[in-house]
Amino acid sequence: MAGDEPARQPKTEQEWLDTLGAEAYRVMRQNGTERPFSSPLHQTGHQGEFLCKGCGTKLFDASAQFDSGCGWPSFDREASKGAMKEVLDKSHGMVRVEVRCATCDGHLGHLFSDGPTTTGMRYCINGVCLIPQ
Repeated sequence: MAGDEPARQPKTEQEWLDTLGAEAYRVMRQNGTERPFSSPLHQTGHQGEFLCKGCGTKLFDASAQFDSGCGWPSFDREASKGAMKEVLDKSHGMVRVEVRCATCDGHLGHLFSDGPTTTGMRYCINGVCLIPQ
């Protein structure tokens, strides 16, 4: 049909590596984890919002961030329902809820139900996956 956009082709692994850089590629495409306290984004006080480094999807508002003391950026809610998808993660002898970007399927971190705010949720996110705006 006229005016229809062509279907987007998935990125190759090399294209992902070129787009993300080595560390973000390891975390987002190979389900890695950055070292705790290695990202300056674990500190609170940012303004604005946090976008997915893989595709630019808005994931969190800065107002949702709190200091959990775990060494990774922590948030108590996503920016909008459906921005992320939850996947059961049974790796490393644990049972956890992994969170991935719903748009580009990049691994972001994990979701825990031990948050100190009224939502009770703690999105523990690798800072290398986020772009502060």
